[in-house]
Amino acid sequence: MDGNAIAQFVPLILIFGIMYFLLIRPQQKKVKEHQKMVSALRRGDQIVTQGGLIGKVVKVKEGGEVEVEIAEGVKVRVIQSTVAQVLSKTEPAES
Repeated sequence: MDGNAIAQFVPLILIFGIMYFLLIRPQQKKVKEHQKMVSALRRGDQIVTQGGLIGKVVKVKEGGEVEVEIAEGVKVRVIQSTVAQVLSKTEPAES
């Protein structure tokens, strides 16, 4: 290969580098933050699901589910990964 052929690939490498830092890396960071938030869910946390339901976590179940009370006496099972936001966190119980 001569220098001219390598010079043709430099713009492609730069474009990929720019796309990585502007698109891929921030998305990976956002996914990690979401996973951290979901794994920290506890009983008593008030959450919003991706569907727009607001409720209070009653129980964190095995298999990636949480039981959420959306009204007095109305409980639904929700997949943990569909929790979009935690509105209020409960303080851990002191031992």
